[in-house]
Amino acid sequence: MAGYVSEAVIKRLPGYYRHLRELEAAGVVQISSADLGRRMELTASQIRQDINCFGGFGRQGYGYNVSDLKGHIGEILGIDKKHAMIIIGAGNVGNAVATYPSFFKEGFETIAVFDKDPRKVGMKTGTLTIMDISEMEAFLQANPADIAVLAVPAPDAQDMMERVCALNVNAIWNFAPTDLKPEADTIVVNVHLSDSLQILSYKMAHRDE
Repeated sequence: MAGYVSEAVIKRLPGYYRHLRELEAAGVVQISSADLGRRMELTASQIRQDINCFGGFGRQGYGYNVSDLKGHIGEILGIDKKHAMIIIGAGNVGNAVATYPSFFKEGFETIAVFDKDPRKVGMKTGTLTIMDISEMEAFLQANPADIAVLAVPAPDAQDMMERVCALNVNAIWNFAPTDLKPEADTIVVNVHLSDSLQILSYKMAHRDE
């Protein structure tokens, strides 16, 4: 078991998994920390430090077996098992999440989409029919979910989080433009799309420095 792992290392794990998946698909069997580092724009030392947080998966003079390391990182990320998701809010963001093909391949299965707008209820998003938000409690009692995706306006997000947490959904992927205040046993990842765009703007403004 890993002890304390920094947020920076955790944020790099999906990158490791993505690059290793691409290498595996290309038929690469083994890779050194130096070669993986060049691919990910990290130093070989950083690669080894990150991976050693979770145990030694490589061999000196050999490097890493690509398929084995991808499998280990998949286990660390928890994507070696299926996760059922519901989406609350069938606007542009909610529909994009519901129909994004890679999520299902990576073990994240959307089982229901809810909205309060009667014009959207009954319509299709991907293979799912949008349900009225009033049906959510009954649905979750019969079909437990692991993750709730919040794609709702900011004023509704905190109340909606508390509502799904009361139904034992304690992992929230929040696209509402507000930082939620969860209880201690609730995990929240806030996705602020404008933050990424502002970081891009900063890098553009300072590209010559």
